[in-house]
Amino acid sequence: MSDVHFASDNNAGVHPRILEAVAAANGGHVASYGDDEWTQRAEAAFRALLGDEARVFFAFNGTGANVIALAAALRPFQAVICPEAAHLAVDECAAFERFAGGKLLTVAVAGGKLTPDDVERHIRGVGDQHHVQPGAISISQSTEVGTVYTLDELSALGAVARKHRLLFHVDGARLSNAVASLGTDLRAMLVETGVDVCTFGGTKNGMMFGEAIVFPRHHPAVDALVFTRKQGMQLASKMRFVAAQFEALLHDDLWLENAAHANAMARMLAARLRDLDDVVQLAYPVEANAVFPVLPRHAIEPLQRVRRFYMWDTERDIARWMTAWDTTAQDVHTFADAVWRIAAPQKSVAPSGV
Repeated sequence: MSDVHFASDNNAGVHPRILEAVAAANGGHVASYGDDEWTQRAEAAFRALLGDEARVFFAFNGTGANVIALAAALRPFQAVICPEAAHLAVDECAAFERFAGGKLLTVAVAGGKLTPDDVERHIRGVGDQHHVQPGAISISQSTEVGTVYTLDELSALGAVARKHRLLFHVDGARLSNAVASLGTDLRAMLVETGVDVCTFGGTKNGMMFGEAIVFPRHHPAVDALVFTRKQGMQLASKMRFVAAQFEALLHDDLWLENAAHANAMARMLAARLRDLDDVVQLAYPVEANAVFPVLPRHAIEPLQRVRRFYMWDTERDIARWMTAWDTTAQDVHTFADAVWRIAAPQKSVAPSGV
């Protein structure tokens, strides 16, 4: 099996410029726990993108970043309204419930996206001591099914959050892919839409490890975050090695370059399937770096032997193919040729273009 596959952008290696930055930071003794020049420069790089009010806190991983951000802002009797497929609800092993003590109110959504109407339906029992109190909404950008909230959709969620005094949290493990997809910038996506706190993914976009918790503007939870980060075991003693990666990722828009490339490879893969629509359909639009094909059942196992990938929905035979910063056009065409050959052997293989 090839070393390059489509299971997850987590599986990709580290961008050379990130490795160089880590090596460059590995000299001498410096102050620990973020009191170092790399952390200061990385924080300044985020403020340059978002504005002077922005506050940034580095963490090890996405689960920890999501949970401690929410825990800093909420009380244990409060709930988070989120899509039922949210990473927070499905893939974080009830970390929020155990650590923050709150409740997740999951919502069945279309196309991966929470709407203001979804939020309104879950504003119940406010002020009633017998009921959990709504405290936040949480979405993923891009979503778990690879769709991207538009700026108008984000602004509408920001408005309903303000209306009900809810924290607006964004799981931004693939935020860079969403920014690249919309051709916008971080300030427009986070500050102007009313997002209160987000995670900014590094691991899925070329870093070795590390995520950032970002408050685009001042929020009362900022004062608590330093303590929940420590309690949540997300405070790195050798912070310079997380910060140096972010400094390199943000320098010269490497974060955007990596994400745009991953998105382009997903679009290329989807385009190679276009003439197979009578055999292989797409379950969701390809808007970031994910492709969700509905595969003929006979093709699933043989294709997984060609390139590793996960099945997203085994009942509906929906696979998930993820592209990454290091996916090449050759990787895409080799796999697409296999899809043609295995899924529709009666058809001739479409030209790969390479």
